[in-house]
Amino acid sequence: MTTFERHIFTCINQRPDESPKGCCAARGGSEVAAALKERLYARGFKRIVRANKAYCLDQCAFGVVLVVYPEQVWYGHVTLADVDEIIEEHIVNGRVVERLRIPDDRLTGIDPAGAQA
Repeated sequence: MTTFERHIFTCINQRPDESPKGCCAARGGSEVAAALKERLYARGFKRIVRANKAYCLDQCAFGVVLVVYPEQVWYGHVTLADVDEIIEEHIVNGRVVERLRIPDDRLTGIDPAGAQA
């Protein structure tokens, strides 16, 4: 059995429409997760990088959220337009996409826009 080099967890959690936290599902989490898996496989990473769907990652204010392990790099406000950049920069070249990275001191905290996570 192959050991994966990385795991990417993409939040697809869904909350009621009236939830003040919002949710990644309403922001396109399922679409981002599907595109990530499809594009990783197309690039030849099927048995190297595991793309997983996750329910709440507790970073609601930053949705759509994904986290890459083992590096423990958290990305927020991810859209379909960001998927190729994350694959190319982080997975292929080992460089964090800083414009999407959630700093460690912001995790489970307050989004710069002021919303509670």
